[in-house]
Amino acid sequence: MTTTAPTADARALALAHYAARGVLEHVLARHGITFQQQITLRDAVAAPTPRTPDELVAQVCGSLKADPAAIHATLGELLAEGLLVESGAHVVPTDAGRKLIAAAAAETAPVSARIWGDIPADDLAAAGRVLALVNQRANAELAALNA
Repeated sequence: MTTTAPTADARALALAHYAARGVLEHVLARHGITFQQQITLRDAVAAPTPRTPDELVAQVCGSLKADPAAIHATLGELLAEGLLVESGAHVVPTDAGRKLIAAAAAETAPVSARIWGDIPADDLAAAGRVLALVNQRANAELAALNA
């Protein structure tokens, strides 16, 4: 009996995304941080130069396709929790913010290794190309809808 490999489609992509996000959210909950907070804080930590609040919000909105008001609220939560701090016109991560991102990353690393570890490099490369193309096309469609 032969089996046919499943075809990648929007549903398969969504199921994989939500399964992986579920794992991440489980870890983040133990650290007292939400998914949106983690994305916002991670982007601030990873930024090569400090971002203004509007720049950081725009970056996160571009990634998550989220409402700017919701991300501004998330930014306010991170400031209130002392994970980000205002520095002149910019927001920068505090030591506590950096430590939280590092701790969450360290906790998810072995799980990610179990999920991704034995997938052949050629398969990952092919999936990466397809996902990049889907992302590009979906962003173009979203831009047209918002025009």
